Amino acid sequence: MTIQNIICDIDGVLMHDNVAVPGAAEFIKRILDKGMPLVMLTNYPSQTGQDLANRFATAGIDVPDTAFYTSAMATADFLRRQEGKKAYVVGEGALIHELYKAGFTITDVNPDFVIVGET
Repeated sequence: MTIQNIICDIDGVLMHDNVAVPGAAEFIKRILDKGMPLVMLTNYPSQTGQDLANRFATAGIDVPDTAFYTSAMATADFLRRQEGKKAYVVGEGALIHELYKAGFTITDVNPDFVIVGET
């Protein structure tokens, strides 16, 4: 079997708090050096891909911001396929950022969606 893609969780797998777990830097470097597609997942909606790339860089691991997929991104991707473009959001800036990027208007007047993320 040939591995074609790598999908990996972040917290508790690659990082613990803001510290890389032993071997994480070498694992990610090897994957990136081989040019393998890498997606790192988190259900934590309060950080953008750039925030996460900075967090990893601080821990000594260089990862492009495009390698991250957060629950905020998944929410925006899902809602983009639904009818309606107005959302009322209870959550952090990264969730609002992803919804803006997906073309949503953030409003508390007649929203099509009410989105509750981490606060």
